[in-house]
Amino acid sequence: MTERVILEPGMPAPEFALLDQDGAERKLSDFRGEKLVIFFYPQAMTPACTTEACEFQESTAPLAAAGYRVIGISRDAVDKLRRFADRDGLEYPLLSDPDTAVHRAYGTFGEKNSYGRIVEGVIRSTFIIDEAGNIERALYNIKATGHVARVLKMIAE
Repeated sequence: MTERVILEPGMPAPEFALLDQDGAERKLSDFRGEKLVIFFYPQAMTPACTTEACEFQESTAPLAAAGYRVIGISRDAVDKLRRFADRDGLEYPLLSDPDTAVHRAYGTFGEKNSYGRIVEGVIRSTFIIDEAGNIERALYNIKATGHVARVLKMIAE
């Protein structure tokens, strides 16, 4: 098993080029000059991931007012992301990383404790990224519920 990357504040956010729910390529560099909140979640249309994604959708106005755009990344296929966005009214980019290359670059895929068993999978995480593409905050192994309120509080500091 390869050692997991852990990103720290001040480090450059790893570049990526992934397809969104509409099949359009999105690169991190396309967002240069904008502040981002990127969240990695295990699986579209599951209860916890739906809660987290909907909380981000409900918070897009305050996040935008603070100058932030939201991006979600999962291993789900583009067509499943489209169904997720349509079903739950998600208006921000949902990016597909089926081979987990971007997850691994951000340290969001690896060993984790799931109900007492050590398994390999997605580690729910969120990154706050500045206009220059650097990590401001790296939040690993977070809980889905209430997490967005914590992010809003952090960016207000």
